[in-house]
This record gives sequence, structure tokens and C-alpha cells, in this order.
Amino acid sequence: MLRAAVLAAGLSTRMGGRPKGLLPVDDVDVFVTRIVRTFNAAGLNDVVVIVGHDADAVRARVSASGLSAQSVLNPNYERGQLSSLLTAIDAVDQPGVHGLVLALVDAPLFSSSTVRQLVERFEHTHAPVVRAVRGDEHGHPVILGRELFELIRGADPAVGAKPIVRSHASILGDVDVNDAGAFQDIDTPDDYARIIGSRPEPA
Repeated sequence: MLRAAVLAAGLSTRMGGRPKGLLPVDDVDVFVTRIVRTFNAAGLNDVVVIVGHDADAVRARVSASGLSAQSVLNPNYERGQLSSLLTAIDAVDQPGVHGLVLALVDAPLFSSSTVRQLVERFEHTHAPVVRAVRGDEHGHPVILGRELFELIRGADPAVGAKPIVRSHASILGDVDVNDAGAFQDIDTPDDYARIIGSRPEPA
């Protein structure tokens, strides 16, 4: 079984302090609900949203969406992304769970088709890292096999989980996808204006 998580706890400093999870994608969704909706559409209904900064507002938006997701608080969110990933791993690590489908809230535009392709590759290969790729680029989301959970728990907080993920990535787990949204990170107001088409409102 796979479970999914959205890391939406950060301070959003590069976005001027407004929680990225609450930025509108369109007339229906903000970043965080867009990702949950995409996971649900791909058949992943066991989704946790890791909240921290402005937790109540993010949690309320997820709840009001009616989508299948549970919010989990990272009390240490100010320590950075690794702390949220550890919170997600702890939230999903139960008997029968073989891996975590991980999304970052600042990359909300990947498609349900991409998720399905990644899940299918994981189920056929059980590669420890399954990720979307386009040439030399790797995108979102990424599937982390259960065997990486303990390694990530032991990761150096100064460098995070990226070295672990990179060292376990392989051709077996790399899935070529035709999905521009899988490779679009929205970190700054300029990114938002370029990709979404408007400027984010001030916090």
C-alpha cells in the first residue's frame, strides 16, 4: 500500500511570508488542495497534509475542500523541510505501507496521469526512489520506498534527505513523463506571476 503526503508547513519566506499552500491556482483550488485533488484523482485517498506555519488556515482550507486528506501538525516546522518529511514518515509508517508518495506544496501542477505512472512503476519494480524525469531534470512528486524511512530518520539536518534520495535513484525508478507541471516549482512572486499568470496578494 502507498500513502501520500503534501509538505505544506514552511515559512514561505521567498513568497513574502504568505503561505504558499493558500495561493490560488484557479477559481477552485489553492496549491494545497490542488495537490490533494490530484492525488485523489489518481486513486490515492490516504493523504496527509503536513502543516506548520499558519497551520489553522491551511488545515481549514483542506477541511473545507471536502477532499480525502488528513492534516498533521509539524511542531518543528521552523527547522526546515526535513522536519516536515520526518513528520510525514511518522504519520504514514504503519504495517502494510510500502512507500510514501511525496509532494512539495510549491510544486502543485503535476497531473494525476503522472502520479498514476509513478505508482505503476513503483508497484512493478519496488525501486526505492521513483520519480518523474525529463531529460536531466527530475520533478514531482517522488515515491520513497519504505526501506528509506529509517535512513531519512537518520539524515543530517544540515543537508536533509536529498543525498539519500539521490544515492538511491536509478534508471529503474526514473519515469519519463510528458507533464510540464511536474517540473514547475513556484517559490517566488515572480515564479507565481510567470506560471499562474498574476501576482500573489501580499500577506
